[in-house]
Amino acid sequence: MTSSDPNDSSSKPLAGQVALVTGASRGIGQAIAIRLAQDGAQVACVATSQENAQPVADACSAITPGARAFGVDVSDTDAVAALVKQISSSMDGGGKAGPHILVNNAGITRDQILMRMSEEDFDRVLDVNLKGAWNFIKASTRALMKNGGRVVNITSVVALTGNAGQANYAASKAGLIGLTLSVAKELASRGVCANAVAPGFIETDMTAALDDKARSELAASIPLARMGTPNDIAGAVAYLVGPGGAYITGQTLVVDGGLSV
Repeated sequence: MTSSDPNDSSSKPLAGQVALVTGASRGIGQAIAIRLAQDGAQVACVATSQENAQPVADACSAITPGARAFGVDVSDTDAVAALVKQISSSMDGGGKAGPHILVNNAGITRDQILMRMSEEDFDRVLDVNLKGAWNFIKASTRALMKNGGRVVNITSVVALTGNAGQANYAASKAGLIGLTLSVAKELASRGVCANAVAPGFIETDMTAALDDKARSELAASIPLARMGTPNDIAGAVAYLVGPGGAYITGQTLVVDGGLSV
């Protein structure tokens, strides 16, 4: 029988592990960080600034002590490498030096129809959403191989369907799926599992700006008749990085309420 005591180590499948979560200051990233802390991980919460990440790190530390906040531009290769080295030397979760789990969630949008999209906006979205994930995977590879770790890249349903006005975003998120497949094949022999999660329409700051009519129309287009929540995505990530995901790699788990069916 599984204990219901939250302090029981048997209910903490990620105890002794360090989970590095990018884009952790709000929304989906915040929900993922807190869920992994609930599962016993010591969470490195990464955002564009340490100040932005600190409230989430504090919330995670209240659940599992030792969470820390970090700030970095994920598109800066050298800065990311230095940050991962700092995390590896200062956070071990009580076990081997981390990270043991890497969740690449950081992402931005700069929407515009293709004929009006600037080169700067195209490049910046690719740099953050795709190159940022590559930077963290590359910097974390040695630790992940030593630990038989897990990588989860947060992509999007638009990577599979495309979306008008989001050529840059859709391309970056589709690239994440290809990156995930390649990482899965390269690191499988060292016990590393790499997967992607593709959210559909999720209740975040961006969707909160929609008026009631737009929200109603959006919900009506989803077979489950509601938008998802950040916790829906966090649950999927927790499964993939937990014991249940030990034999899953190279997959994209679509969490969209049936939108893409």
